[in-house]
Amino acid sequence: MIQQFMFEALSLNGAFLIKPFIAQDERGYFIKDYSKELFEAHGIEHNLQEVFYTHSHKGVIRAIHFQIYRQQAKLVRCLTGKVYDVIVDLRKDSRTYGKWLGFYLSEENNHSLYVPEGFGHGYLVLEPSIVSYQCAEKFYAPYDTGILWNDKDLAIEWPLHLVDGIILSNKDKNLPSFKEYDSKDEM
Repeated sequence: MIQQFMFEALSLNGAFLIKPFIAQDERGYFIKDYSKELFEAHGIEHNLQEVFYTHSHKGVIRAIHFQIYRQQAKLVRCLTGKVYDVIVDLRKDSRTYGKWLGFYLSEENNHSLYVPEGFGHGYLVLEPSIVSYQCAEKFYAPYDTGILWNDKDLAIEWPLHLVDGIILSNKDKNLPSFKEYDSKDEM
């Protein structure tokens, strides 16, 4: 079985749900989840700078993270396990500013999510998972921040019924609200 790349433009301008190239046979499968040429043909300028992975336990919430300066566009894929992945448009000049979308990413569906610059990104881990981030900008700790995962104004509908409890880092427990972010002149 061979599945070609498929790009689905999302309602948050610049974001895409991507089904990668997969060749599968009796040995297993081969996946290509990034091709500069194919991405550019679909209007995505993603100049890969850095790749990293997270390993997370079931119930972990990685809140809505982003870099205030030196923003990171990223291609996110769940390599093992399953997550509920959320993106939030934080571009103050966008018609979809403050809107969010959620997607199930898993090793079964192999979908990738292209998260453009100016977006926040987070996820709820539904099974022990390893998530890959292919970033178009390097990580800069001094610019790293986020928004509370349960912010009442964003009103993200996390599927919490699928986990027994949540695990948050101290950093994620103390992030600003969307209103606090909105009141600043950043991004």
